[in-house]
Amino acid sequence: MVGFSSIVGDPIAQFAALVALTLITRFMARGHSGTRFAANVVFFALLTVLLVANNVAPWNGDATAEDLTHRIFIGLAKATWWIGGAMTLVSAVRLFLIFEQKPREGRLIQDLLVGVIYSGAALAVIAFVFSLPVGTLIATSGVFAIVLGLALQSTLNDVFSGIALNLGRPYAVGDWIALEDGVQGRVVETNWRSTHLLSGTNDLIIVPNSALAKARLTNLTGTDEIHGAAITIRLLPTRPPALVEETMKTVLLSANCILKSPPPSVSIIGLDASAIEVELAFKVSSLSRTSSAKNEIYDLVFRHAKAAGLQLGAPHGAQADAIQSSEGVKHPGTAWRLLSSIALFSTLTEDEMESLSASMKRLTFKKDMVIAPQDASMTSLMMVRSGVVVVEKQTEESCEELTRLAPGDLFGERGVLMGAPETARMRALTFVVVYEISKDNLAGVMHDRPSLVEELGELLAKRMQSEEHLGAINDKAAASRPTSLAARIRHLFEVPHTPRK
Repeated sequence: MVGFSSIVGDPIAQFAALVALTLITRFMARGHSGTRFAANVVFFALLTVLLVANNVAPWNGDATAEDLTHRIFIGLAKATWWIGGAMTLVSAVRLFLIFEQKPREGRLIQDLLVGVIYSGAALAVIAFVFSLPVGTLIATSGVFAIVLGLALQSTLNDVFSGIALNLGRPYAVGDWIALEDGVQGRVVETNWRSTHLLSGTNDLIIVPNSALAKARLTNLTGTDEIHGAAITIRLLPTRPPALVEETMKTVLLSANCILKSPPPSVSIIGLDASAIEVELAFKVSSLSRTSSAKNEIYDLVFRHAKAAGLQLGAPHGAQADAIQSSEGVKHPGTAWRLLSSIALFSTLTEDEMESLSASMKRLTFKKDMVIAPQDASMTSLMMVRSGVVVVEKQTEESCEELTRLAPGDLFGERGVLMGAPETARMRALTFVVVYEISKDNLAGVMHDRPSLVEELGELLAKRMQSEEHLGAINDKAAASRPTSLAARIRHLFEVPHTPRK
């Protein structure tokens, strides 16, 4: 017992046990910054108590001891004390950045502080453990630092520019930025030398921090994810500007990819003998949706302009005689042109197109009129000629908008092709003109051209998949199998099966 008590009371044994226990604790606390910080604090506090209790002052350069073993212990204990203090400070810095929820944005600042802390600890070990003159060492290394700094001037420029960018915080990881030379991308990483951007084409762009600090950049993310965009359209001046403005407002009203609030706007920005120039400004929920929103609006501009009798104008600088007008050119009837513009009926022959268009009926609906109520089983296929139709899902508590239909869109195919009720109501958001194809007339076309059944089945499957995604239906099996829908349509209309070539 006496031997064991002497071992336990030996400061060297206590020091070894404390270090071993701390190493085990740090190993078990991997990935837990809070636990690691607490372990560092406890270790530093216990080591301080142990050294002070044995009359060892880590901040004192006097290392006198009776024998070599104790002198080695005192030196090792002092060095461990300084390194332990540095580790505690480093853990505090990293824990603070985690609490701030910006560990990646503060990487440069973290590395800089960690370097300063460990450098200070190294100088303290040199001064108080090895009793060397730190001032002379710093003066001697200063000459070497100047030579090294001149050799690494470009790299150091990037390093200090990165520190300045992190302190100024003109952007953060995840922001989209655009430089004055046209480079644009999302910030994915900032390090000592460069900033990494991921472009819209998924290419990694590496920009030196020194170049980024000097460049004029635009933070496209701003204070939130909402991003604004605008497109410019040129139309022939064959109609009054007021009609052009109203048509373009209808374009934005029928768009599904843009935000309804804040509302989009239409501005006439130019008028001359060759064109009326219109700017359509809108906002999207995030920068990544800008391309899809622009694509949708360009498509809607084409469809609404065609429905309103407007023609796209030539670009700037085009000769006047290159601008062709369709006035005086004889066109087929409106129903025929509407059919020919829809991909579903594009494979019909001219005779089939003429026969079907002759049977179509023109219907008009004032703003806010209900075209088809929810749960009604429609007996005709409807094609939007002009205006905007909103599809709404009604519940006892609210009315949820699912989508909006523009010229060239179809609805009513669920009731016509399957005899099923509509899962949502169709309401006129503006003055709407639709053309109606009755079930009997559609059946006659399908008997003459059985391949149309497959295309109608695919159309209905896409519509049901879209409604399923929005939570309007639960018939996942039917929505995911166009072939089964085509079989049901073929059975309902008694159309013989004709395999595709």
